[in-house]
Amino acid sequence: MALIALAAASSAVASEYVPGQVIVKYKDGTTATVKDAVDSYSGTERRRALPGGSTQLAIEDGESVARTAAELSKDPNVAYAVPNYVARAAGAPLFPNDPGFRLQWNLNGPFSINMPDAWALARSRHAPGGRGAVVAVLDTGVAYRNFKRYKRAPDLRFFTKGHDFVDGDNYPFDLNGHGTHVSGTIAQSTNNRVGAAGIAYRARIMPLRVLDSEGAGDTVSIARAIRYAARRRVDVINLSIEFDSSMRASQIPDILAAIRYARRRNVVVVAAAGNQADAVVAYPARARGVIAVAATTFNGCEADYSNAGNDVDVSAPGGGVDAPNADNPWDAAHCRPDQRIHYIYQQTFTSSIRRFGLPRGYEGTSMAAPHVSALAAMIISSKVLGKNPGPTAVEQRLETTARDLGAPGFDNRYGHGLVDGAAVLR
Repeated sequence: MALIALAAASSAVASEYVPGQVIVKYKDGTTATVKDAVDSYSGTERRRALPGGSTQLAIEDGESVARTAAELSKDPNVAYAVPNYVARAAGAPLFPNDPGFRLQWNLNGPFSINMPDAWALARSRHAPGGRGAVVAVLDTGVAYRNFKRYKRAPDLRFFTKGHDFVDGDNYPFDLNGHGTHVSGTIAQSTNNRVGAAGIAYRARIMPLRVLDSEGAGDTVSIARAIRYAARRRVDVINLSIEFDSSMRASQIPDILAAIRYARRRNVVVVAAAGNQADAVVAYPARARGVIAVAATTFNGCEADYSNAGNDVDVSAPGGGVDAPNADNPWDAAHCRPDQRIHYIYQQTFTSSIRRFGLPRGYEGTSMAAPHVSALAAMIISSKVLGKNPGPTAVEQRLETTARDLGAPGFDNRYGHGLVDGAAVLR
């Protein structure tokens, strides 16, 4: 039985240029042998030819961009060598007027995912709020329409046809609140003076109910729902669900086969790393090809409940209490377990399935995963990686642009770091 975990400042400034890259143009008549020699002594490696005859180089010897560009510029065979400079969106960051945005430290603030700049960048790429992308939410259902005793969440707007794999019908209504909250993080309407903000606010949600009103669901339902979404060509599947971390791959072969099927159909699969404070990532996040998301707090620290391990790919805000970490300079400086809790706020149920608000108490890797799913949707819709990028390319973009936390480089608490919405769209 699958169980989900429920708990009933300004944006960073971009660097001037892309780290680890230079652009070089050799003088006319320079032979390939000479170019190879120059690349070798400068500690660079060719990555791609550019229109106009220049070449993008990757710095392999650890030298700085400025020093490598200067070294290349001195060579008599080089016409020019320059950094790969970064431009900014021709527009101001979007600070939305949603009343709940002031509570969303996860979207704007020192350890947020930098959404005001990301929203501006998406607009400049003619894909505001992830317009055109579809994200399947496999969860407790979603408050997606008004029907009999059910009401649509007032601040959710864009949906595509879903299915209820618990009751076996075409009405995946939420009876818990978790799935509606997750969907809000991904695609709640933004800048409309209602509720809070959503990351990919123009993306469409495919509601797939795989968990009952108590937040539990079985292997068959989850595997069937993954295949359902993949057959309908969604862009991203969000799995804010976890098995016990003791679960082995051999015990859930149908889910792993369904994930492989989704990957073959070019679907990005994102999952919560788990809320058991274990040193191993829970399935399905541990599966090959799934982006496993650990949780961070208001202080940029690992959350005390978040699973860890070598299978963590990236981190995102999940809220809650800081873990008592002090074994590296970053954690020693940022982790404050005695400070007050900051939750993740999105519109969902309050006192009943017909009443909506921004309730306290939501924390977990379940809350972290949809941040990453929404950014994946925005990468795809913005075409920053070209048309129809594969799941591996999307994952690499998220990882290489993430903000390093914890011990330098990849580590088993934060993976490649805290995802950054502005950086992935630059």
